[in-house]
Amino acid sequence: MPIPAPNLYPAFNIVRLSHVELVVRDLEASRAFYVDTLGLQVTDQDADTLYLRALEERGHHCMVLKKGTEPQVNYLSYKVYAEEDLDRAHAWFTAKGLKAEWVERPYQGRTLRAHDLFDAPMEFYFQMDRLAPIHQQYKLYKGVKPLRIDHFNCFSPDVDASVAFYNEMGFRVTEYTEDNESGNLWAAWMHRKGGVHDIAFTNGRGPRLHHTAFWVPTPLNIIDLLDLMSTTGYLSNIERGPGRHGISNAFFLYILDPDGHRIEIYCSDYQTVDPDLEPIKWDLKDPQRQTLWGAPAPRSWFEHGSVFAEAAQRDSKMTAQPIIAP
Repeated sequence: MPIPAPNLYPAFNIVRLSHVELVVRDLEASRAFYVDTLGLQVTDQDADTLYLRALEERGHHCMVLKKGTEPQVNYLSYKVYAEEDLDRAHAWFTAKGLKAEWVERPYQGRTLRAHDLFDAPMEFYFQMDRLAPIHQQYKLYKGVKPLRIDHFNCFSPDVDASVAFYNEMGFRVTEYTEDNESGNLWAAWMHRKGGVHDIAFTNGRGPRLHHTAFWVPTPLNIIDLLDLMSTTGYLSNIERGPGRHGISNAFFLYILDPDGHRIEIYCSDYQTVDPDLEPIKWDLKDPQRQTLWGAPAPRSWFEHGSVFAEAAQRDSKMTAQPIIAP
């Protein structure tokens, strides 16, 4: 199917992705992974919740970890341009017959919880508490030195449908993979903030969260993290990489947290600010699409993901397969 034309004037205006809330079984084990190993900063913690931010961020948090019995994703969150956009978003979701309700969230103003076309929960807010800048407090730079949250990647049972839906909300396609035999999309990368993506969709059983990505200063920070993980009990948590993607041209590493939530460590992609920038097409059978150089992705990378709260799983409409490592 053809990529939809950019929707430059959506019904409401999303600025960027903001944060993710994950359910974890052991909050202290998660703190050891995300804070002591990766280097995220704690902004608040109680017996059941841990709030984290990265080093260049001014908002109170980019990740919320909630203690629970089974790992899952409670929601993906986005910041909108103005308070009025929350009301416009509520009207837009309601008109489509999709769930939309007002919820209370700590450290945020008015917050809208809604569900996308496959019932994956998503939230929108305008105001979040701002914290003092810490990007020049270099004594805090530890682990992989995460600077900011960069993107989400989700399994979708119908990537064409997901792209059409998010295009209506103003997300623009930067790169995509098409199956030449069926003409369907295998995967697509979509943005609001002017990078390669705020969210991407990959063909597979879903909806599920494939990964959350953090931007780091250089590839050398990723090498340092590998040395650290391999000598502090996290060797088996290294799933894929390091390497460089063809799509996005980014240097990457994929790791799993103690509950199996996948995290990508990411740097070196490019700007996509121009509203008339043409998306780049890749063939599904091009081996440099997913990996410009480095080992091919293992089977787990195509099959494992984190389930969303309240969302039933659906099988993919496609049967095509990319290259999988032996």
